[in-house]
Amino acid sequence: MAKPTSTFKCTECGWQTAKWAGRCGECQQWGTVVDATAEIGIVQRVTATTLSNDRSARPITEASEADVSHWPTGIDEFDRVLGGGIVPGAAILLSGEPGVGKSTLLLEVAAKAAKAKSRVLYVSAEESVNQVKLRARRTGALSDNLFLAAETDLGVVLGQIDAVKPQLLIVDSVQTVSSPLSDGVAGQPSQVREVAQTLIRIAKERSLPVLLVGHVTKDGSIAGPRLLEHLVDVVCQFEGDRHTSLRFIRALKNRFGPTDEVGCFEMTGDGIEEVPDPSTLFLSRGVTVSGTCVTVSMEGKRALPVEIQALVLETSAPNPRRVTNGVDSSRVAMLLAVLDQRAGIRLHDKDIYVSTVGGVRLNEPGADLAIAIALASASMGYAVPHNFAAFGEISLAGEVRPVSAARQRLSEATRLGYKTIVDARTGSIREALDLAKKSAGSSFDRELDAVF
Repeated sequence: MAKPTSTFKCTECGWQTAKWAGRCGECQQWGTVVDATAEIGIVQRVTATTLSNDRSARPITEASEADVSHWPTGIDEFDRVLGGGIVPGAAILLSGEPGVGKSTLLLEVAAKAAKAKSRVLYVSAEESVNQVKLRARRTGALSDNLFLAAETDLGVVLGQIDAVKPQLLIVDSVQTVSSPLSDGVAGQPSQVREVAQTLIRIAKERSLPVLLVGHVTKDGSIAGPRLLEHLVDVVCQFEGDRHTSLRFIRALKNRFGPTDEVGCFEMTGDGIEEVPDPSTLFLSRGVTVSGTCVTVSMEGKRALPVEIQALVLETSAPNPRRVTNGVDSSRVAMLLAVLDQRAGIRLHDKDIYVSTVGGVRLNEPGADLAIAIALASASMGYAVPHNFAAFGEISLAGEVRPVSAARQRLSEATRLGYKTIVDARTGSIREALDLAKKSAGSSFDRELDAVF
């Protein structure tokens, strides 16, 4: 008699194998390969269900919008990203690096909602109630309408929801809550999927908005199955360097609003504070020196001035150093080649250091022109004044190309008081460098005239 064979398959992508494996050979997920023979068979026939009047399909024009209106959280920067506030019954996933301030932000959201006479249930699966209270006392988030529970069992969490009957539920975090209906420990894909599906079902049935904290992997993506991002209505990414106080929050997915907004926050000793006008965060306040230039960067729909600093040093090393911070090193290398070939500025035998102010990262090509002007300023020794700004993409031919949202960048630079603004209207990098030299004044005219 032939021995029955078992087939194992991945619950994420359906990959099949004859032997069990801890990691899927197709999607590379851990702990998703299960015995296919142990699953419940497929139902052969599904009968139609008699619909009640409240579940019958109706024209879209008769649907009410009252149930999907936003209610503000009291934190304007968070509401900006969400599209105006939280929608009843919405499931919102907030992810970010450890220590970036996810719990602090959501505790502030809970406190604002509780002070607005809403019952809020904050379920902490990573900290005790006393630890959360200590942070709430430090940030001024104490309220009688804010209920705390330290639970890791999904059944107990559902019991807390029935007992408190909140208008807002916060679960910190979804990877640390486990369900007895699923095998494995908390954090495994099957557990995360079961917990998320149950909480989202509760949110839809009771019009209860749910805020979930999500962990991230070492490469920055959200931990757990990809299905988690598909299930929720909003996916927000909390970004920031733990060594600096600036924080950004972006919407990667939003069923109720735009995904091109960004919220700015600053971590302080008293918690997290909004930064409604971050125009001065990325600018130095020192005296005018050579090697600096201000560009106007787009963060979502916001136009932010960012100062770029460059340092050029003589070196006798056979391989000069190229150090960048906050800008793309490959773009800096390309700009050095363009300056050499199209503008005659020789920097191949010098150490180059390029950095942004305030720890912001510039990944868009609109900062090319400011980087080139900062490098030329540092090399020739003239100082670009503080009321000078430049933005534009530089091609390999030495042309200054237009960038997206150019009119918004120009209006924001004008509003902030920049007198000389260089953009794609200059045409070439030679003209842009000439304008920068003239704005610096005749006292810094050294060898630039000989170059041109």
